[in-house]
Amino acid sequence: MSLGCDRPVLYCLCTIFLSLALPSLNLPPSLSQGTRDYNPKQMAIRERVFNTIIRCFKRHGAETIDTPVFELKETLTGKYGEDSKLIYDLKDQGGELLSLRYDLTVPFARYLAMNKITNIKRYHIAKVYRRDNPAMTRGRYREFYQCDFDIAGQYDPMIPDAECLKIVHEILSELELGDFRIKVNDRRILDGMFAVCGVPDDKFRTICSTVDKLDKMSWEDVKSEMVNEKGLSEEAADQIGQYVSMQGGMDLAERLLQDAKMSQSKQACAGLTDMKQLFSYLQLFQVTDKVVFDLSLARGLDYYTGVIYEAILTQNCPVNVSATQNGVDEKAEEGVSVGSVAGGGRYDGLVGMFDPKGRKVPCVGVSIGIERVFSIMEQKAEASARKVRTTETQVMVASAQKNLLNERLRLTAELWNAGIKTEVMYKKNPKLLSQLQHCEDSGIPLVAILGEQELKDGVVKLRTVHSREEVDVSRAELAEEIKKRTSDV
Repeated sequence: MSLGCDRPVLYCLCTIFLSLALPSLNLPPSLSQGTRDYNPKQMAIRERVFNTIIRCFKRHGAETIDTPVFELKETLTGKYGEDSKLIYDLKDQGGELLSLRYDLTVPFARYLAMNKITNIKRYHIAKVYRRDNPAMTRGRYREFYQCDFDIAGQYDPMIPDAECLKIVHEILSELELGDFRIKVNDRRILDGMFAVCGVPDDKFRTICSTVDKLDKMSWEDVKSEMVNEKGLSEEAADQIGQYVSMQGGMDLAERLLQDAKMSQSKQACAGLTDMKQLFSYLQLFQVTDKVVFDLSLARGLDYYTGVIYEAILTQNCPVNVSATQNGVDEKAEEGVSVGSVAGGGRYDGLVGMFDPKGRKVPCVGVSIGIERVFSIMEQKAEASARKVRTTETQVMVASAQKNLLNERLRLTAELWNAGIKTEVMYKKNPKLLSQLQHCEDSGIPLVAILGEQELKDGVVKLRTVHSREEVDVSRAELAEEIKKRTSDV
């Protein structure tokens, strides 16, 4: 039986019907893929983490900058190797081809070149964007924060590099995420290794990107990709396999300097000499207990020129945070790394790419994988019986009797003017029990209680919520007493 119309017409009619009908269905709002909202509890955790990181950056003498969330497309093109396909391009507006920033490092290099800055120690905390396949439960987002610390300038070798590693050690120790390890290598050592193993010059970067997958793929799979997909000879791949299995410290650098093959590469020898110097400074900074020289570390971004490093957690982790920020599954067995939480390195040539005269500004920096850190902290908070405070309120102004709203508001204003974080209930005659219960639920440590007698005597009854102890404090001394009791809030 014929319907009396062909399929294209029927399809158009259905489309028109759906377009008219869908708005009336009242579908719930939804987020763009790869993004998420954060509730007050999650934001309280994020703020605590940010404060810890910023304190550390400032302790090391950094100042902060900001750059636009989007850049000219040409600024970002050709800086990220195979990851360039993840850059978000924006629709042409006003005759400019624009892209959302992929990281904070390339904009920083552009900023230095534009402003002719040759030395600075800066931190930058901001959102970046990657056109990745989102996997929210595995920590892979399209919009996420990065926390960067960088040192730009011409200095003696390895001193700034050692300070960056010290910063990673301090932050991960203070956040108490669990046991961690910081892997270090050098791009010059990698390139020298590739050369002596027989990798053609034009394949260095692409083979480097494959080696970078060793933290999430077996050697057999990595070798297969190098040989079958990227055309490397099996002999060269096997030689690379012998080196990338090596780990150690200053002793490994000394051993490789004597290695028959590696010693043939001037590039590798320069990197190994600097690696020895780096470990001597790390000993002085007392962080060698967590740092390991690991020849399998590659970091695939094209702009690295010298020392590279990556911090990984080495203990069991909940399933929904058992992936790196870039979202690749990691094994989570005990004693096995469960994902990168920080990474960085030296990039001496990047600023010169933006300078009309090609003038170089040596740079080294580190980026904290903050989204992964947040996820772990959120999981720990969920597992803990302790409540997470979402406000910093120091005191609630309450009343024990009716018709004291004006007095409560007057005292509230006095405390605000004295810099005290204060709340008051938005009811004329709230029950005292309701006011005390709000303090219990919100974690407010003190209650300033007013009554007819207190007003006559010129005092306020100050109650400690957790112990329920009460003491009369003169109105004139109330602000100082609250400050003294809540100095840690």
